[in-house]
Amino acid sequence: MPNKPKAFDIVRAHIEERILDGSLDIGDTLAAERELATEFGVSRGAVREAIRALEAQGVVESSVGAGATGGTRIIRARTRALTRLLRLHVALADGRLREVVELRVALERSSATLAAASVTPEALETMRTLLAKMRGEGVDIETFNRLDTDFHVAIARAADNTLVTDLTIAVRESLRAPILVAEQGLSSGEYADFRGMLCEQHEGIFAALEAGDGEDAAQRIETHIRAAYSALPVLTAAPE
Repeated sequence: MPNKPKAFDIVRAHIEERILDGSLDIGDTLAAERELATEFGVSRGAVREAIRALEAQGVVESSVGAGATGGTRIIRARTRALTRLLRLHVALADGRLREVVELRVALERSSATLAAASVTPEALETMRTLLAKMRGEGVDIETFNRLDTDFHVAIARAADNTLVTDLTIAVRESLRAPILVAEQGLSSGEYADFRGMLCEQHEGIFAALEAGDGEDAAQRIETHIRAAYSALPVLTAAPE
């Protein structure tokens, strides 16, 4: 005999169904907690639990206030929710990080191809600024790691495809911490060589994007990702 669904799951499922059938859209405000509890025949505590679950999924956002400024609204925060989920997956990968790397390659190839066809002058300027900062003197490992992530995120945003962008950003952001730890494990000489390689490859990717050559950009970004992980073998080493 199947288990009876929990009260908060009933509320969450109904709200999700209304989003899926178009009854609720981005910006719409949910009914008050008391009304939802009455509608679904559950406690207000169950409604609050359902809202918290939807907030964790990046589907709704609650704010305190009266009228238009208060309540729980439908939002679009897929990147944040996906990043949170993937960060946990990466932390629990147990030697299977290579699978995440392969996913990253596939997504970033797609992002680069799309970005080459749609990148704006503003997006190129953002990337150019990041490249200059990465070449700057006195940039520590943690700052470089952040700039590196921001560069890849900028490419994803330039792809002009919401789902590809969200997934690409989520995967890259989820790998930020393990990449940083691996970089910090390099000797000063090894890190200097590693950083120089990344900067040179980033500049090649940028040149391909600026030229509008999607095929070249995609191949360069795959070569770049695989070279980076080869230089940080601790990330993809098989578990003992």
